[in-house]
Amino acid sequence: AIFIACVTIAIAIFLVGLLIYTVLRPEENSASTIDTDKVYDDLSEQAKEPLKLPTPNAEISITISVVGDCTLGTDENFNYARSLNAYYEKNGPAYFLKNVKSIFEADDLTIANLEGTFTDLKTRADKTYAFKGPAEFVKILTSSSVEAVTLANNHSRDYGMQSLTDTRNTLDSAGVIHFGYHVTKVVEVKGIKVGLVGIYELIDHTGRAQQVKDNIAKVKSEGADIVIVIFHWGIERDAAPNSHQTMLGRLAIDEGADLVCGHHPHVLQGIETYKGKNIVYSLGNFLFSNYYSRTTVLTLTIDGNNQCSIDFLPCGSQTYYTYNCDEAGIQEFYSFLNDVSFDCTFSES
Repeated sequence: AIFIACVTIAIAIFLVGLLIYTVLRPEENSASTIDTDKVYDDLSEQAKEPLKLPTPNAEISITISVVGDCTLGTDENFNYARSLNAYYEKNGPAYFLKNVKSIFEADDLTIANLEGTFTDLKTRADKTYAFKGPAEFVKILTSSSVEAVTLANNHSRDYGMQSLTDTRNTLDSAGVIHFGYHVTKVVEVKGIKVGLVGIYELIDHTGRAQQVKDNIAKVKSEGADIVIVIFHWGIERDAAPNSHQTMLGRLAIDEGADLVCGHHPHVLQGIETYKGKNIVYSLGNFLFSNYYSRTTVLTLTIDGNNQCSIDFLPCGSQTYYTYNCDEAGIQEFYSFLNDVSFDCTFSES
């Protein structure tokens, strides 16, 4: 009996062991089997393929419009019936730029020179002309798709430093970007970062050189891919830039600017190509009270590789009203522009 029991136990142990081996042993064709030779072959094939790095999207481009002097207010000594204020009361904010509004709406960023203040202050600076308008006049900008303004000019403090602060506060409330003097901005448009620098040159002239260097370095340190430097400079009614303008304009490009443009002379000045970049010395009056009628919308196009090109929309400006030129005006515009420009020519095509 003892012998039979031992044999039975031995058989049971053998059967249990056989069962465990059957369940746990690896199958030759099991899905868990790893073919190491194949893995190394696959890795070798991948190593033969070139490394794919992200490249700039050449299909992306942005368009920036830049215009000259815009005075959105009046001098209290002017004839009120002929003031911008009177035109505003009669026609509303959209009247002034209605002929170029579609251009500004189609671009990605529009920049103007805001020459005057938005303030209710009564005490003006001791100067011949001092311009101000109520905060409501900011609607002239917002109703016509003007997204940014430079304040670096000789009329931004016409009612003292507080009037400049009032203007900045009004622009902030309306969502209009502003820059100039020590204030710079970097605006991202379709993934391209655009640095905006505004320099007031009229008092210190070439003494502004260090500010040019510092402000360009500042926006580049903040990631600007493209740098636009706008100067308020030059001599009124003079169609040729002076030596201060040429020195500072070229310096700006030496320091990394991609486009330099300016205003203050009230008239168009020529264009210079320097180291492959453009200096547009004066854009003229764009929305102003006098009769220097020849003006333009400067259009800067930037492609996905950060390459820049410029174009011009010939315009005219009469008392607080901007209009597109007819065919004769277009031909006259380009004839004049070519006469006053340096080593570059422009045409309607």
